[in-house]
Amino acid sequence: MRVSTACQACRDRRRKCDASQFGVSCTYCSGRGIQCTRDSSSNSQAAEPAPNVSVSNNLLPRVMLPDAAAPSSDTLPPPSICLELVNLYFDFIHDQFHSLFHKPTVLENVKQRRASPVLLLAMMALSARFSSNPFFADINPRERGDRYAEESSRLLNLRDVSLTTAQACVLLGAFSITHGEAQAEAVYYSVACRIANLLNLANKPTSDPVEREVNIRVWWSLCMIDVWSSTGVGLARQMQVLDTLPLPMDDVAFLAPRQAEVIPWAIDHGSSLLAHMIKLNRILLEINLLNERTVSGATSGVVLENEVMGLSNALDEWHNSLPPSMHDTLTNLQRYASQGLGRMFVAVYLGYYHFGQLLFYQFLHGDCTGTVLSARFYADRCKSYAESLCEIIYAANSIPRCDVRYTMVGHIMVIASTVQIHTLLFSDSAAQIMTARRRLERNFEILSQLRTYWPTLDICFTRLQAFHKACRSSMDDSFRLDQWMLRFLSEFAEPVDDRIMDRSATEVWSLENIGCSPET
Repeated sequence: MRVSTACQACRDRRRKCDASQFGVSCTYCSGRGIQCTRDSSSNSQAAEPAPNVSVSNNLLPRVMLPDAAAPSSDTLPPPSICLELVNLYFDFIHDQFHSLFHKPTVLENVKQRRASPVLLLAMMALSARFSSNPFFADINPRERGDRYAEESSRLLNLRDVSLTTAQACVLLGAFSITHGEAQAEAVYYSVACRIANLLNLANKPTSDPVEREVNIRVWWSLCMIDVWSSTGVGLARQMQVLDTLPLPMDDVAFLAPRQAEVIPWAIDHGSSLLAHMIKLNRILLEINLLNERTVSGATSGVVLENEVMGLSNALDEWHNSLPPSMHDTLTNLQRYASQGLGRMFVAVYLGYYHFGQLLFYQFLHGDCTGTVLSARFYADRCKSYAESLCEIIYAANSIPRCDVRYTMVGHIMVIASTVQIHTLLFSDSAAQIMTARRRLERNFEILSQLRTYWPTLDICFTRLQAFHKACRSSMDDSFRLDQWMLRFLSEFAEPVDDRIMDRSATEVWSLENIGCSPET
């Protein structure tokens, strides 16, 4: 009798298995986050539980896994908890911070207990903090994912150059930054980028439309991550933008729970929320480069004004290209929420408003008026972007399934809050000052809530404190775009030193310190 060389999943679907060697996932399993059984499928006892894995661990696939690839028997929670945490991952992380999976396929794999342990654990590491299940009642939300992340990291096999490994690295990188470990985050993301390039993921041939779309989304996610992660640690980017690569397809069609063979592959590419997020990210790259040139003195005066005008026009063109159904209105937000895309819609606009405040932030500094004729206009635009950023977060918190809780929200809210501090310090309008104070109060409340989930929010508060201290030391220089300010704007996971080094005084810092408490 001929011994099968196909993995269990490919045998079940009666398709050819393309794993190049034992111990390496096949393309079908990698694209779906399934634990590929290629390394043990030739064993006649494959259907029996592995002797080194607890029989009660019902989430493991019915295969024998080597010791290094099997999660500890007491690490995975009950199956119902695993499914809950994966759903929370898709609610609060996926398609907002990155886009790596086909949700219906992953959920089905979890229900069928075929999910890849390294991916399952990493997802739960990010999402366990959001659970209200009594299972976690005695564990601090900020610490619930630590154990899962540690086990996922142990299972990660960098010799397996596959999509699964790249996805796991992105998840573990996202977890690293929750503890402010920017360098570890950069290493994980760098490995993911390298694997994507080694696999030529953008052009990898496949007859499966779901697999092809996942490859496209992972590639573009890595391109976006590469821009802000590389900027944050001051390293060169690894991912190249491929103009020939299609943008992601319509989100609603892709997320529909249907078989891969019947997905309408002829559907329009480029009109999805993720596609518009990708287009925005290209502008962020240019904004980051412009700010670096400004700090180095490579551009100023008329040249600077022309470059800012060009990027301002690019942001305007991006927004003007959107159909009315994608504009930032309460009606559109509610409609996207009804489709399960409310948080993704908010994430797109958070990017748009944040990139705008980054572009114009340097013009809040008063001296710019002497070298750039449109400085006051640009300063007002910065304030407008910051105000819109705050308002969409407030709106999102008022609509079910729209509230955003991923870590980057803390950083961009800190930047927007410093713009409100500018109004408190320099505005002559009592109405503007009152509105800015009210926004600061609400921002402080939201940041405090995020702090209950993410340890890295401690750094956000430290950064806001450092900025306030700089304002007290010198109002005139508080908003000057120098190397300190560039770090403040871009290195969101790193604490910043005091701009004016004075550690002689200590204080317990809170909202009252910046004169915007309800009592003032």
